[in-house]
Amino acid sequence: MSDELISILVLVVVFVIATTRSINMGALSFAAAFGVGELVADFSADHIFAGFPGDLFVVLVGVTYLFALARANGTTDWLVHASIRLVGGRVALIPWVMFAISGALTAIGAVSPAAVAIVAPLALSFAARYQISPLLMGAMVVHGSQGGGFSPISIYGSIVNGIVDREKLPGNEITLFLASLVVNLIIAAIVFVVCGGLKLPRTAVATAGEEREEGAEEAPADAAGRLTPARIATLAALVALVVAVLAFDLDAGLTAITLAVALSVFWPDHGRKAVNEVTWPTVLLICGVLTYVGVLDEMGTIDYAGKAVSDIGIPLLAALLLCYIGAIVSAFASSVGIMGALIPLAVPFLAQGDIGAVGMIAALAVSATVVDVSPFSTNGALVLANAPDVDRDRFFRQLMVYGGIMVVAVPPVVWLAMVVPGLG
Repeated sequence: MSDELISILVLVVVFVIATTRSINMGALSFAAAFGVGELVADFSADHIFAGFPGDLFVVLVGVTYLFALARANGTTDWLVHASIRLVGGRVALIPWVMFAISGALTAIGAVSPAAVAIVAPLALSFAARYQISPLLMGAMVVHGSQGGGFSPISIYGSIVNGIVDREKLPGNEITLFLASLVVNLIIAAIVFVVCGGLKLPRTAVATAGEEREEGAEEAPADAAGRLTPARIATLAALVALVVAVLAFDLDAGLTAITLAVALSVFWPDHGRKAVNEVTWPTVLLICGVLTYVGVLDEMGTIDYAGKAVSDIGIPLLAALLLCYIGAIVSAFASSVGIMGALIPLAVPFLAQGDIGAVGMIAALAVSATVVDVSPFSTNGALVLANAPDVDRDRFFRQLMVYGGIMVVAVPPVVWLAMVVPGLG
């Protein structure tokens, strides 16, 4: 048995044990990375650690720390009520507002995980307050970010279009953008219906702050509708996070943790409480799994699978399998990274002219990004980590099942819609 097949088999074993024995999958994945890396690939410890997602670790810790502070001092409550007032108290519109905000952020240049890091904590706080399905709200944020993610001026769009130019393939920036936007919009609409969006209040509802003010003559000083110094400072920090990420291209995780530390200096009680609310089990899970995926990448397992598919003599079948590989691998790894690997692998049969390059590239891009609601991807991990007042194990399973549905269902649909007609 080849080393690549052994590494894939071990990944399956990790999933089975984690599911049947309720052991943190991240811890199992660290053990698998050590075992496969040392015994099969003959990697040193430093080589194995090279796959540790340090940037994602900081993003998860920094963003959850900052928004735990915001929850501790009531800022998220204030923002939730402000959002309700913005849409006239119509709770049913809020998931779509979050979809639109996420999409707008990525369309104008934010990296998808940065947009999700900014929007998800607020959206999920709102979901907890008004008993909206966290899966619905998380999916709306992620699909919104991916819907705008391939605009001609976006990060994803620029990267994919750059790869297309480098490989001298025909491309169409608008087709790529619209393909992602339409697919994610359709999926969001389906999720909205399935997850109870139609049952949400469409008429104006009073916010908790308004109820408190109407029902009591002496509202407490920190009522949800009041702005305290701590909340004003936290709001300023959140604005600073958005500006730093979008305008100055600073790292979202490092910026968030710096702002959280600054707030903790002035309000240490809130800071101590917030540190305990960082979702450490989620951090362990995500970082462990991605460390093992890094070992797979270094071993050549991902390239091995991609090349095996590209050698198939039937172009349409090869195109479908590449879309599936993009979806499966992207559910655990970098969407941009897998697109950068798969598009060049598609060049040989695209050059034959049997498959339209524009449609194929759009299908690959959508397949590799629409699955990012998986809890093992950066976006899904941010949704999982920032969901307050949920059974985290249950929510993890929901995200994993939903991500699995995306992996299974989306590639053949986009293949039929974009590849089979021969767009190009």
